[in-house]
Amino acid sequence: MAEVTAAMVKALREATGAGMMDCKRALLEADGDVERATEILRERGLASAAKRAGRSADQGRIEAYVHFNRTVGALVEVNCETDFVANTDEFGQLARELALHVASPAAPRYLSRDDVPTEVLEQERRIAEAQAREQGKPEHVIERIVAGKLEAFFKDHCLLDQPFVKDDAKTIQTLLDEASARLGEKVAVRRFVRYKLGEEG
Repeated sequence: MAEVTAAMVKALREATGAGMMDCKRALLEADGDVERATEILRERGLASAAKRAGRSADQGRIEAYVHFNRTVGALVEVNCETDFVANTDEFGQLARELALHVASPAAPRYLSRDDVPTEVLEQERRIAEAQAREQGKPEHVIERIVAGKLEAFFKDHCLLDQPFVKDDAKTIQTLLDEASARLGEKVAVRRFVRYKLGEEG
């Protein structure tokens, strides 16, 4: 088994645009052979998704989901680069699954970490610090505990960080990255709204 170095992983990542861990796994599988590792990433549709990240995605569709008992519903805007891709069955299925996820008990409040108001984050930080001190945790580990609690908050409340309801091994961001790789275009969620009967907006 050939040794896979950080430099090899970095070079493969730069060449393909695939994720760090995906590059490492591909190199391990290819026994350090960069060309074979590149092929593996392409076969899995993981190469070049990141290279599309900077592109403009202003086509797409708005998808709706309403639960069978009519008490929960969601609207989600999913974007891509061309109307050709927006009209494919795969893109439509992705948009439907995202609308279903938003309507599910996962109930995201924000699209991404950047959308969480500063005052909400500060409040979460204060609560986590107070809990850690209440439990008698030493000062030098409190910051690490707070960081962990904030990560958990993002995972619970930010759509892109949430585990996908149909496959919790993937986050919504991973799902979008995989769709980008397969469809050959940037795929992104621009916004969403969730309604639950009797809840304030």
